[in-house]
Amino acid sequence: MVKKTSKMRRSFDVGEYLARAGISRRIVNYRKNQTIFSQGDASTSVLYLQTGSVKLTVNSASGKEAVIALLRPSDFFGEGAIAGQSLRFATATAMGPTSILEIEQREMIRVLHEEHEFSDRFVAHMLKRNIRIEEDLTDQLFNSTEKRLARALLLIARYGNEEKPETIVAKVSQETLAEMIGTTRSRVSVFMNKFRKLGFIKYNGGLQVNGSLLRVILHD
Repeated sequence: MVKKTSKMRRSFDVGEYLARAGISRRIVNYRKNQTIFSQGDASTSVLYLQTGSVKLTVNSASGKEAVIALLRPSDFFGEGAIAGQSLRFATATAMGPTSILEIEQREMIRVLHEEHEFSDRFVAHMLKRNIRIEEDLTDQLFNSTEKRLARALLLIARYGNEEKPETIVAKVSQETLAEMIGTTRSRVSVFMNKFRKLGFIKYNGGLQVNGSLLRVILHD
């Protein structure tokens, strides 16, 4: 019986649970480049990305924009709504046709209290996101532009999830990559050409990132 329970827990599917359980939520579809929410909007719900991709950006008082995350299906965002954040700290934009499941703040808190398996998965997501933020800060402070770009490409391709090279489904422009790592498009172009010549990346109906790109990060 214990083994059976463990197996059931391992097969717990967050997306399926949110779609089928008795949870008060709504599904919203967005077209490419449509704003999901803007920086400064009231933070009243948590969102779960079902299909498509989403870009999170922040703007400084001077108007400078920075890309802080590219999200893919099964990612949560807008979590600040259940942590006392009254306003959205970033702008979320659909990068293509996108479907999002939106759960109101109170309903999300209720589900987290009542469904322990879901709560465990959500906490794991939050911890993972926190680790990513710390790594991003270290990357910006200590790594060269070339290493920051290599890391960004590996993260977008979800390196480590599978052994085979990953194809980036969402079309990520060099401008977006530049905003992610804090540099110019021209610098990104230089290193992208270098990576391509070295066989670390290739264009084949999309951008394919090979695990060998990790050498750029590990090389001193």
